[in-house]
Amino acid sequence: MERVTARDPDAGPSVDGGTDTDPTDAPPPDAAARTIPARDVLPTVTMIGGGQLARMTHQASIALGECLRVLAASPTDPAAQVSADVVIGSHDDVDDLRRAAAGAVALTFDHEGVPLEHLRVLESEGVAVRPPSAALLYAQDKRAMRVKLGELGLPVPDFADLAGDLGMARARLVEFGERHGWHIVLKAVRGGYDGRGVWIVDTGPDALAVFDEQFAAGVDLIAEEKVAMRRELSAMVARSPFGQGGAWPVVETVQRNGQCAVVTAPAPDLGVETAERAQEMALRLASELGVIGVMAMELFETTDGDLLVNELAMRPHNSGHWTMDGAVTSQFEQHLRAVLDYPLGDTAPRAEVTVMANILGAPQAPEMSMDERTHHLMARMPDARIHLYGKGERPDRKIGHVNIVGRPGDDAASVRERAERAAHWMSHAEWTDGWDPHS
Repeated sequence: MERVTARDPDAGPSVDGGTDTDPTDAPPPDAAARTIPARDVLPTVTMIGGGQLARMTHQASIALGECLRVLAASPTDPAAQVSADVVIGSHDDVDDLRRAAAGAVALTFDHEGVPLEHLRVLESEGVAVRPPSAALLYAQDKRAMRVKLGELGLPVPDFADLAGDLGMARARLVEFGERHGWHIVLKAVRGGYDGRGVWIVDTGPDALAVFDEQFAAGVDLIAEEKVAMRRELSAMVARSPFGQGGAWPVVETVQRNGQCAVVTAPAPDLGVETAERAQEMALRLASELGVIGVMAMELFETTDGDLLVNELAMRPHNSGHWTMDGAVTSQFEQHLRAVLDYPLGDTAPRAEVTVMANILGAPQAPEMSMDERTHHLMARMPDARIHLYGKGERPDRKIGHVNIVGRPGDDAASVRERAERAAHWMSHAEWTDGWDPHS
């Protein structure tokens, strides 16, 4: 394991000789090699994982006078590229976790993949794990989540536990599938995301083929009914150790190939009562589970207007990226406030509508460089807020997102079209409306 640090930003005078540098902050001549400046800064927060969520959390930490420490697998990870306090190691190694947590006031996550047994060891040693392992269980284990939500009286899709020996599990699958006309979904209990670990089937033979293959591979499964839904929603909330909670407007999410592609905030044509019910469900669950930090409750809005809980994420989430430009307090700043037990920020939207569109890698990366694509987008759509993650391009990989904050009088459909047009340009170097800058 290796720790990577940056040169002390206070180690030399301003290049332009401007007045932003306080002469009293000038270090002694031998201080140029110091790695961490000795000054009054916020307590250190460690985030496990060096992906784009950690990178954007680090951006928020800068404004708070903090340098987020990240445990990254490689110096080329998105967050490791920008943070001055990086520990290179594995989230599966308890010693690496322990070293990353050393001296930090809180340990938090940009993914849910850390073994719970390791987190329990750290908690026993006095590390403030936020969210705690007891809550994170329900983001890691879909079976435990479904059971717990049912115990709390929260609405979930009908499901069947397919654990146990082959014969009994197969029999439960057949009974469940026949009861739902085989319109079901098989899900891996652990580890699935962005469409991975999810199999949508419509016939008995298809379902049994998936089950047999995955059971033989040692994958633990549950079966769920395929919900007749109008759309998918997400209720993003935050909770602090003090017990303060905050909720952003409920958003509509559009999934393509199992991945979040577009988020519209707030969800168009969502009734006030339904939106408030979704927020209350998320806030109540965060409190019941003892969540600390940001939590996303992904929901199905059924064709009958009911709400069913689909998934949970106890970290910053793709459905909250719109908050970076469209809300008073972004999800990333709010997450830091929560894990530090500071008062939470205002979650009000800045506009009547904001749309986020993910920049997903094209089937074939364009010959035009990302720098040139950025140049053209800025020229044509100067209000597009571009967020790139420092990741190489490959098909369907999340390499960034674009936020469009609506102007007075804009409707959700037009803002969404502009956001998707911008994101497609950044992915493919082609305009969906056929625009040619040279014609």
